[in-house]
Amino acid sequence: MPHSPDSPLTAMPEAAPVSPGPRNPYVRLFATPGARAFTAGNLIARLPMGMFSVSAVMMIAGSRGSYALAGAVTATGLAVTALVAPWTARLVDRHGQARIAVPATAIAALGSLALLLCVRHDAPDWTLFAAYAATATTPNTGGMSRARWAHLHKDDPATLHTANSFEQAADELCFMLGPVLAAFLCTALFPEAGTLTGAVLLLTGVLLFAAQRATEPPVAPRSRARSPLRVPGMPPLLAAFLATGAVFGSMEVVTIAFADDRGHRAAAGTVLALQAAGSCVAGLLYGSLRPAGHPRARLLLCVAAMAALMSLPLLAATITGSLLAVAASLLPAGMATAPTMVTGMTLVQRRIPVDRLNEGMSLAVTALLGGIACGSAAGGWAVERFGAAAGYAVPVAAAALALLITAAGTTKAPLS
Repeated sequence: MPHSPDSPLTAMPEAAPVSPGPRNPYVRLFATPGARAFTAGNLIARLPMGMFSVSAVMMIAGSRGSYALAGAVTATGLAVTALVAPWTARLVDRHGQARIAVPATAIAALGSLALLLCVRHDAPDWTLFAAYAATATTPNTGGMSRARWAHLHKDDPATLHTANSFEQAADELCFMLGPVLAAFLCTALFPEAGTLTGAVLLLTGVLLFAAQRATEPPVAPRSRARSPLRVPGMPPLLAAFLATGAVFGSMEVVTIAFADDRGHRAAAGTVLALQAAGSCVAGLLYGSLRPAGHPRARLLLCVAAMAALMSLPLLAATITGSLLAVAASLLPAGMATAPTMVTGMTLVQRRIPVDRLNEGMSLAVTALLGGIACGSAAGGWAVERFGAAAGYAVPVAAAALALLITAAGTTKAPLS
């Protein structure tokens, strides 16, 4: 889930002219001055996004013996994040990335440490909810990175498409490596090692990212532009993000439980990484193309493909009962998620007023996080009530709901 821009109005430096020499769009993208530096810091900060939920689930379930509790705690933290993130994004719009991201990250890191201590010292269950909720101030580093690309390439839609695809692939890469690292740390060292390492990486990465001031978008003047929630076409788009998030959240909890049920708990991160790997590869390929047609029609096709492919893990789990078969099914199952997210974010960028772009993209990530929270809770409940194999019906149902919402919104949203 897993797995989060300012907009330029004044005094924007021009992007470096791109020579026609390199044909690879990613080579041209990173020829932009300062791009490699802020991307390096951002990747370090984003890696923990793939670690925190898995670390928390393994840490809490191992200590308290309940996947329902672990899923409820992570769901609570994500739900609170969904409420807090738009306010954090609004502060970034008004005061700049560096001034807000660093203190917000420090608060979130303290929340992670508090959770670790509560689990370590067998504190009451309610303290786990309170501690994990404190991590809600984690800034949307992926959104801030997209804001920098939008700032540098606002007049170059083709390069911006490549940048958005790269950012989604980076998200998937972090969610591919993060669970593996978290599972390894929690099993090879001690149960709290994943949460501790994630907090250190998050703070380090944000400090490095915030230090790259040359590419930071200028603070946008405040205007009377309407709230992103009131922009035509945004509510159904956000609802689709919500349902898509439920796919990610439920898949994560159910897969961890399925691996644990078969005595391979340490392999859960690797199995989840295959879904992220499929999405990462698909995202990079999608970014190298110049897709035709309106993004709204492409989004419907992408969500339909996601809904169809999500049935593969359910079939593998219920028919074979094999973790290896489930792992193999997750690779193709993830291949529609990155194109879905890239296209959805493209629609957000098209519809939101330029001076509210950071808030609008944060709302999209907020909807995704809210969906992950609901999916985590639903997945944990389904596992305990019906078993781990049957739990894979939850991401299938969530993907089908996303398809219905997208189809309904396609007939009503304006061509923007």
